[in-house]
Amino acid sequence: MIYPIVVYGSPVLRKVAQEIDKDYPLLKDFIDDMWETMYVSDGLGLAAPQVGKSIRLFVIDGAPLEEDDPNLKDFKKVFINAKIIEKSSEEITINEGCLSIPLLREEVIRPEKVRLEYYDENFNFHDEWFEGMAARVIQHEYDHTEGIMFTDKVAPLKKRLLKGKLLAISKGKFKVDYKTKLPR
Repeated sequence: MIYPIVVYGSPVLRKVAQEIDKDYPLLKDFIDDMWETMYVSDGLGLAAPQVGKSIRLFVIDGAPLEEDDPNLKDFKKVFINAKIIEKSSEEITINEGCLSIPLLREEVIRPEKVRLEYYDENFNFHDEWFEGMAARVIQHEYDHTEGIMFTDKVAPLKKRLLKGKLLAISKGKFKVDYKTKLPR
């Protein structure tokens, strides 16, 4: 099943998502639907709040970035109940976009490396360091489970300049090739 992508302004995008356990109803089906929705929407990652479910789950497939970072060729993972437990002091600025904020891209500063504790789709526990673009995409999707959007991380002046564009997006003034769901 392909879910519509919830758009900026929707309350679910601002909630801190709830942890789940291995008995979450139809978990495998939901993860399959997340992959399908992400691929149809041309995303690199997708968090459950972006499809209207306030749970701590996100999926990432780094293969589209393989040309820039060969390490991402086979980087396809499910992250459940993820927690960033450590960040490097080195930071890097990269241009980011988001399926929930269509057609808007901005420079965002994030740590170069992060240490993450999480469960995979089989509820096996992992404690790993990630760096480069893998760390970048993880932090972006992780933020969705914390109720944070990438536009929250831009400079204050830039934030003020984006206000009108974000309001237009929340009112549906954009055109994309994937299904979306506007705020009520």
